[in-house]
Amino acid sequence: MKTPVSRHRSGFTLIELLVVIAIIAVLAAAGFAGGMAAINRAKRLTCQSAATALESGINQFYQEYGRLPDVGETCNTSNGQGVQLVTILLGKEASSSSMQNNKQLNFLAGMKDGKNKKGGLIYTGGSSTIEGLYDPWGNGYEITLDQDYDEEIIDPTSSGTTLRGRRVLVWTKGADQKVGGTGADQDVKTW
Repeated sequence: MKTPVSRHRSGFTLIELLVVIAIIAVLAAAGFAGGMAAINRAKRLTCQSAATALESGINQFYQEYGRLPDVGETCNTSNGQGVQLVTILLGKEASSSSMQNNKQLNFLAGMKDGKNKKGGLIYTGGSSTIEGLYDPWGNGYEITLDQDYDEEIIDPTSSGTTLRGRRVLVWTKGADQKVGGTGADQDVKTW
């Protein structure tokens, strides 16, 4: 007498494998989007903190010396007068009779050093010369100073709006690099 042979195989069918792979792909995509959103929120928070610290440093300079740093009305912390402003606020000016921060006080004590142009203070030649101060997206912070001391500054991100009771505005365009961006990429401002 013959014994019946079972044709039942163990394992998964092709359809079952494809369904499992599709489910894993959907979950991975959702996790990636959530992770990117968390990273962008962290960058915005870091940027807001640095912009606020920069504004606070300029206001502390004003309290100490009774005037704003003489670097012009507007500047960007990635070049020229903006780098000069950061150097003044850090108390790292070269000693001379024209020093603006002659007490060499550090008004940006909490500012972190960056390793590249993606956030923080960047130095050239070791830690002596400042190259710039950058936001987490690699841009300098835009600064507007109230050089006529009337505590009124025109909002640089909207046409014609006057902000009263302000000596300084600090802002950056954010990840989208557009003034007045929308959603998570909109400008980071101190006002």
